[in-house]
Amino acid sequence: MMSSDEYKKYERACAKIKEVNAKLLASFEQWLLAKGLGKKSITEHVKNADFYINTFLLYDEAIPAKEGAWRISSFLGDWFIRKALWSSRTSIKENAASLKKFYTFMLEKGEIDADDLQELKEAIKEEMDEWLEAVDR
Repeated sequence: MMSSDEYKKYERACAKIKEVNAKLLASFEQWLLAKGLGKKSITEHVKNADFYINTFLLYDEAIPAKEGAWRISSFLGDWFIRKALWSSRTSIKENAASLKKFYTFMLEKGEIDADDLQELKEAIKEEMDEWLEAVDR
């Protein structure tokens, strides 16, 4: 349990991160538009990235988006299945695709390095079947 001072610090850190995230998501949307994606796809990718960086990464700790790529396994393999009432095989696959795009954008922007993106892609490739079995249960 956090003390009230710790909680205030956490809330301030989250507020700062959310400000940065709002700019990131706006840039991500423009990046997707430049890639030629349709409005509906862009909306879904931004919504999924938003949920990941503003809900999951800020759930217990104040984790900036650029430090979140390696947490995809705990998100799609556990947290999302337990916390998101809409979790399904389809939503897991959609979130994996959105987060791959988001962290590719982050790499192009210079916010993460190639190893971070590679780890995320490998986790998705190697663990997807496991995540889908978990959501089926």
